[in-house]
Amino acid sequence: MPNSLAGLGPAKFLRIPSEGVVAAAVALVLPRRPRIVMAVVFGVVLGALTLVNFMDMGFYEYLGRNFNPVLDWSLLGDAEAYLEDTLGRTATVAISVSAVVLLLLLFVLLALATVRLSNLLARHPGRATRGTLIAGVVWITCSSFGLQGLGGVPLASDRTAVALKARSQQVRDTLRDEAEFRKVAKVDAFGNTPPDQLLTSLRGKDVVFTFIESYGRSAIEDPIEAPGVDNTLAVRTQALAKAGYHAKSGWLTSATYGGSSWLGHSTTMSGLWVSNQQRYRTVMASDHLSITKAFQKTGDFDTVGVMPGIQKGWPEQSYYGLDKVYNAFQLGYRGPKFSWSTMPDQYALQQFQDRVHSKKPADGKSRMSFLILTSSHQPWAPIPKMVPWDQLGDGSVFNAIQKAGNKASDVIADTTKSRQEYGKSVQYSVTALTEWLERYGNDNTVLVFLGDHQPIARVSGNHASRDVPISIVAKDPKVLDAVNSWNWTDGLRPAHNAPVWKMSAFRDKFLAAYGSTPDPKSN
Repeated sequence: MPNSLAGLGPAKFLRIPSEGVVAAAVALVLPRRPRIVMAVVFGVVLGALTLVNFMDMGFYEYLGRNFNPVLDWSLLGDAEAYLEDTLGRTATVAISVSAVVLLLLLFVLLALATVRLSNLLARHPGRATRGTLIAGVVWITCSSFGLQGLGGVPLASDRTAVALKARSQQVRDTLRDEAEFRKVAKVDAFGNTPPDQLLTSLRGKDVVFTFIESYGRSAIEDPIEAPGVDNTLAVRTQALAKAGYHAKSGWLTSATYGGSSWLGHSTTMSGLWVSNQQRYRTVMASDHLSITKAFQKTGDFDTVGVMPGIQKGWPEQSYYGLDKVYNAFQLGYRGPKFSWSTMPDQYALQQFQDRVHSKKPADGKSRMSFLILTSSHQPWAPIPKMVPWDQLGDGSVFNAIQKAGNKASDVIADTTKSRQEYGKSVQYSVTALTEWLERYGNDNTVLVFLGDHQPIARVSGNHASRDVPISIVAKDPKVLDAVNSWNWTDGLRPAHNAPVWKMSAFRDKFLAAYGSTPDPKSN
């Protein structure tokens, strides 16, 4: 059985499995009781590998990678929460119960099947021995000569043995990576930089870092998604220029794909390649300096987070160095949810304006704000629409928009619709953010916004890159002059051949460009 949806097909099942031949040979020489025990174990192992194959299919489809049996079990809770927000509680319970029942049946039926086959071999030892020898000779012949069946698939298969070896190696590599990454996280070029030597070029500025959910390269270059998004970026670039703002844009290669947005956030801010949950936990428990905490460390900035996607305790606030965080329940929203998104981006931005941006920090400080926007989160149905900013109120204005929108169930399984609606969601988020800047920004406002990851494979393609756009927008020409050496594209749309950096490279480049001095002892 293949471990990806793209690999499914009859040719993959018309092969001779080496493990089956070996198991048959062993069963023929074992007494009854050991043979049955071996058959049960063999069936359970096949069940476990089948489960892992199914998990791989889902992970490749949504996260662009295979399932890690050490780290990824914790993501199943997030998957269940996503289903509940998308399809409702009843459907989620039905799916969860069905999955558990099917999983139990998988293990039980495969164990019973292998026991039955071993008994069949034992009842007909002569024919079974001849058949096993013939199958072994045929396997060796097909393997030696590289004989292939339908679709060029090799007739001799050792898929199960290879998969077991690969999983064992993955477990070893994961455990080894954990220890090695702890050492890497302790090295920090700016960790011991004195506060008065951090971000000296941004003192007095109003700096806003914003992540747009699933804002990936495909939004700008995919033939279905790009026309609308590119037009929005062009229109908004012109509108900002008319208001006195200018922008430069480039590409970052995200540490994640299709989901696990927190890995993209932490990679960008920490300057470390946070590509899995264990690395994330290690970074969050470390004192490795994040960009946001660097602002706090200066003593000249108030630091605030606005997180409409956070619906529970968020201990990461300490790592990010945020003096105050507003979560989904602290923004006064009384309107409807838009699938997973707790509130439209426009509403979250207006609340940021009313509760944070419009108020001057105490003691004459500047401010650094950290926003995570959620309206472009899958399944991209229903999508909010822009309303007059002075009519947002408590969000009730979105009730009619939500009811008139598409149903998630009508979009989530349709590739073309998903791509179309994804593009529209990005247009909405970019419009809301840049209209906020145009409406409420000032001469000292510096906006840095980027995507956290590409959308899932069904939208971005099976072989899409992990690149996301990033833009810096400001009125003060000195802010953009500081990054001239980066060779980014003017405007909100990065050129196809604009520089591409690993997301983990951004922290050091940003800190250095805006006046931070690295600690020579860190090298």
